[in-house]
Amino acid sequence: MSVQLLIPDEEILESALAQAKSAGAAQVDAVLIRSDSREVRVRGEEIEFVKQASERCLGVRAMVQHEGGKSTALTSTSDLSAQAITEIAKDTVALARVTAADECAGLPDEASAKDLPDLGTHNPSDRDVSIETRIEEAQKAEQAARSFDSRIDNSEGSEASSNFSHIIYGHSDGFTGSYQSAYHSLSCSPLATQGETKQVDYWSTVGRSLADLEAPESVGRKAAERALGHLGARRIPTCEAPVIFDSLVAPGLLRQVASCLSGYSVYRKSSFLADRMGDLIASERVTLTDDGRRPGGLGSKPFDGEGLATRRNVLIQNGKLQSWLLDSYSGRKLGLPTTGNASRSVGSAPGVSTTNLWLEPGTGTLDAIIEDTGTGLLVTQLMGMGFNATTGDYSQGARGFWIEKGRVAFPVEEITIASNLGTMLQKIDAIGEELIWRGLTASPPIRISEMTIAGE
Repeated sequence: MSVQLLIPDEEILESALAQAKSAGAAQVDAVLIRSDSREVRVRGEEIEFVKQASERCLGVRAMVQHEGGKSTALTSTSDLSAQAITEIAKDTVALARVTAADECAGLPDEASAKDLPDLGTHNPSDRDVSIETRIEEAQKAEQAARSFDSRIDNSEGSEASSNFSHIIYGHSDGFTGSYQSAYHSLSCSPLATQGETKQVDYWSTVGRSLADLEAPESVGRKAAERALGHLGARRIPTCEAPVIFDSLVAPGLLRQVASCLSGYSVYRKSSFLADRMGDLIASERVTLTDDGRRPGGLGSKPFDGEGLATRRNVLIQNGKLQSWLLDSYSGRKLGLPTTGNASRSVGSAPGVSTTNLWLEPGTGTLDAIIEDTGTGLLVTQLMGMGFNATTGDYSQGARGFWIEKGRVAFPVEEITIASNLGTMLQKIDAIGEELIWRGLTASPPIRISEMTIAGE
């Protein structure tokens, strides 16, 4: 019986690049990702599921030169035997030959990353964490929520996960780089009951290291408090009023702004900001930054999906639009250099994504903003997909709390908030100081001076 030896990642990548070149590719790049994930969910006393998975996948992109530009094809595989690598390299080039040429296709013109700093994207000792430990943490969060108040009588479960990845990328112009990445999370979603009324909410914590996570008991208690806070929620009459987005929902607004700054949206004219570069598009309070080299950031990486150094990009500064988000393809379409925001997976060609995106904090706490508001709405949850990037029109279902005389008066639900994103950016008249990272995007609380609130 023969034993198949596991080929090292670097050898697989180098072989794929070399064989695609030999098959006739003018340019080629490849990415290999080795991942290991663990995920658990508990509900009450029961363990609902335990998942453990490991995989190693290769993606190859080949570009063939034609008179009108380069034609491109991409394939991927989890079969990493020597024969499979040879076949995928040849097949990718063959597919590229019959694809239409594009004058903007190809590897970046800019020099590849030279320095690959350690950005604190993983803690090696965390790899020893057992699935039993993650189960215990989820159980502690679940128990803390259920014991917090007798009205917490059920839940949608508490989940814990740990994901580890090794990413290696290289291309035929001489770049090869790799980095380790980890992502840990813990969340709890309790259900509060009072009479016939039921409300569910959640709290979560995420980090590159297990040590970055909040204590399970804290996660459970905060989730319970949020669920209990919505008991007795009611609708309000339709009106125009100030709207405050708390630090959990405000990041969603930033992601919608970022989608309008993607080079692909800009050159396709599918962004309402496509012709606004250099203009004052937001309140002077607004400075929006994306930084792929933020130490310990959940989106940090030393190089992007095309091997270029990641960097800090100020997208909006004091309300003025300063930069798009670009990879090499969208940059060529716009006649601009890349911003180091290429994103690449094993099964897809490079596109554009943010890394660590945040709104610069202002002054004053959320409580101070509420007190200053007088009458208005505090939004703590958004529902639906009511945003049109081409026009900027914005309309989403929401729930939260009604504010009267500078204090939270009562919870509200079954309402819709509406405006235009361009108008909303200009009407930001307060930004809080609390900036807490719970993902790739972070925002302090923000207040928009007026929006339409559709209720009864």
